[in-house]
Amino acid sequence: MPKSHIEYQKVMSEIVYINLPAAEEPLPGMSGPEILHGYLAEFYTCKNEEVKKFTHEMCLKWNVHFREEGQP
Repeated sequence: MPKSHIEYQKVMSEIVYINLPAAEEPLPGMSGPEILHGYLAEFYTCKNEEVKKFTHEMCLKWNVHFREEGQP
């Protein structure tokens, strides 16, 4: 039997939302993921367009999305 031209695999994934504005400095009691999200938010909101673009591309690969205040 010939091999199919298309292979399909269902993969379960999680979506991570980073709510903006995020804490600019780590706060007591923050978990590791919360601290990481703060750093990602800092990169996402920086003024350097190359850094913003790179951060956005990497976050899309990892299924990380930024959510501005007031967005559902």
